[in-house]
Amino acid sequence: MAEAHQAVAFQFTITHEGIDLHLSYQALNQIYLSGLRSWKKRISRIKNRIIKGVYPASPSSWLFVVIAILATMYMQSDPSMGIITKIREHLPLSLSLSAQGQTVLSVLLFSTLLWLSLILALRFCLKLLLSYHQWMFELHGRISTKTKVWTLVRLLSSRKPLLYSYQTSLPHLPVPSIKDTLERYLESVKPLLDVAGFQRMTRLAAEFEKSLGNRLQKYLKLKALWATNYVSDWWEEYVYLRSRSPIMVNSNYYGMDFLYVTPTATQAARAGNTITALFLYRRKVNREELNPVFIPLCAAQCERMFNTTRTPGEETDVLQHWQDSEFVAVYHRGRYFRLWVYRAGRLLSPREIQYQIQRILDDPSPPSPGEDKLGALTAGNRMPWAQVRKQFFSSGVNKRSLDCIEKAAFFVTLDDQEEGMMGENPSVNLDRYAKSLLHGKCYDRWFDKSLSVVVYKNGKNGLNAEHSWADAPIVAHLWEFTLATDAFHLGYTADGNCRGEIEHSLPPPQRLSWDIPLQTHVSESLAVAQALADDVDCHVFPFREFGKGCIKKMKMSPDSFVQLALQLAYYRDRGTFCLTYEASMTRLFREGRTETVRSSSNESCAFVLALEVNPAPLPFLAAEKHQNLYRLAMTGSGIDRHLFCLYVVSKYLGVESPFLKEVLSEPWRLSTSQTPVQQMELFDLVNHPEFISLGGGFGPVADDGYGVSYIIMGEEMINFHVSCKHSCTETDSHKFGSQISQAMMDLMTLLNPDFKEATKANPDKQS
Repeated sequence: MAEAHQAVAFQFTITHEGIDLHLSYQALNQIYLSGLRSWKKRISRIKNRIIKGVYPASPSSWLFVVIAILATMYMQSDPSMGIITKIREHLPLSLSLSAQGQTVLSVLLFSTLLWLSLILALRFCLKLLLSYHQWMFELHGRISTKTKVWTLVRLLSSRKPLLYSYQTSLPHLPVPSIKDTLERYLESVKPLLDVAGFQRMTRLAAEFEKSLGNRLQKYLKLKALWATNYVSDWWEEYVYLRSRSPIMVNSNYYGMDFLYVTPTATQAARAGNTITALFLYRRKVNREELNPVFIPLCAAQCERMFNTTRTPGEETDVLQHWQDSEFVAVYHRGRYFRLWVYRAGRLLSPREIQYQIQRILDDPSPPSPGEDKLGALTAGNRMPWAQVRKQFFSSGVNKRSLDCIEKAAFFVTLDDQEEGMMGENPSVNLDRYAKSLLHGKCYDRWFDKSLSVVVYKNGKNGLNAEHSWADAPIVAHLWEFTLATDAFHLGYTADGNCRGEIEHSLPPPQRLSWDIPLQTHVSESLAVAQALADDVDCHVFPFREFGKGCIKKMKMSPDSFVQLALQLAYYRDRGTFCLTYEASMTRLFREGRTETVRSSSNESCAFVLALEVNPAPLPFLAAEKHQNLYRLAMTGSGIDRHLFCLYVVSKYLGVESPFLKEVLSEPWRLSTSQTPVQQMELFDLVNHPEFISLGGGFGPVADDGYGVSYIIMGEEMINFHVSCKHSCTETDSHKFGSQISQAMMDLMTLLNPDFKEATKANPDKQS
């Protein structure tokens, strides 16, 4: 009740002498400062809208145009070729303005129209340039004239852009032709099928093209004309939000802390800096101060990074996003808290947040009945969670507490375990660390939140991200900033505490209250989630023998090298090839998300088969093919999103396609993804090589397959995350990890025969 009394701005009592009014100036000052922050944000948003609206020009360029026109008019020259005179003749205010005033007003109107026309022309030119992607396919030293013209993008983008400045200039994702997509599909499955199987698929594809394909394509082209992106909304809806299975493990993914370094061993301090860094990043997103990269990419996914949750529905989930949130939801030992991080419009200092976190850690109160495992509802199947939410969380204290979690900027778990690469068996502990971030105890994360940050007892941290709102590169960019800001910008005192002053009058974090007569429902969801979590087999290992520096010396793309190694490792592990999923972004287009690179190609399979028989063949042809497939996927000529959308149209029309049904049911037994390092300037790995990120990973896509994530860190290390399921007797993450390491070594030895001898001479290089 003390907090409630402090929040009252005024009180009054009625006496025989009249009304006795008591004002709390401190509370009124808090209200004033909070309102001031809100208005500053509104003004900033209006300012950014204006700047974005005229990009690549600037608002000040309007004044330059006006002055230039007025100067030429002063010199008795009419640059408008009579248009200014026509405007002056039609001014409705001609009777109340002098002749000079009419001329100035006419010049202002003409200058504004000319300025707007120039902006439209510049934006049209920028859109044309951004629609050109052939520069990706050109060889070094053989640049065409069109590509030389394309470099004008630098000139048009010379003024510093805001985060969303390029949005309206980005091209729409094109719809590939049916013929091209089917040809590429058949080419991709040819090495995976026997002769009879390939002939059958060729026949099905031909029948589809002649009969149903063109009809579905017309609807898809109509959508492409109308919608900003013909894929993204259906991809979000049908691949993510309509899935009724658990999103834990199956959809959510994780990001890890530094490999070798833990900036502080104090849990509350690490939480204080981590939370501060995340809010500093949110501030940059809100102010649009994050600089787009040289190649303009769509930034639409950043809009729902914070203050977002996925709410369950019986048929489909819904993503809810709030404009702002000044608090985070915190879980510790079965209790939920609301922690305000703003006070009177001011972001609390890291030391103040640490102080508040420590209050939560020191709180001895036990969880209320059913509260401790409530988070399991977000880890189990979606249908039961939707029904329980509707029945027990639509009103009263449960609704208020659930609203606090769902409207929070993000979710924070103060874990009572210690994780990281530590102890006598660091490899096993890294695997346990990955599993902890992927699913935890199945009830101590809120998997519906866009971001769930985990801070462990020993100061290690990590995050779990919901997948429907954005893809891994967006979260990776956020996490890079968070780790770098925590370690290098905010820092810690000598005793491991956060820096900054403390206002001891801060009200304590608010304990959320629950009335939960649904322990049976929670137990059922927990049982489903626990079975899924127990089945996951994770293995994380740093590959230290060489990195991208050594690979580039062999004149090969590091990503192609790793993908070839994965193909070789899978063949040695299973004795066959499989459909391989590699995620590629399509953010060169507006609202673009991902496309699939089918990394298992005719060339890669031929290379692996030849290598197993004769260690002489070189992988350059297979690597170049992979690079070409990656470029096609990035530039809108992929296979899988087009086929997926054709399948969705067929479902809307109520028609069946044997070809599409078979294609969409094919399992991805090897699902891979590279975690991009986008801000290497934040990490000085030359002077501080110990500040290396572990990257992140995800669960297996197929029950009998592998999920492989990798991050190429610096010049000398590649970190791998491998996952599979214990229930499949043919998969083993540790065994497959060993196959990957050996395949990497064998490929490098093939490219550089002296490498093996150099490795023997430097045994410390080996892991």
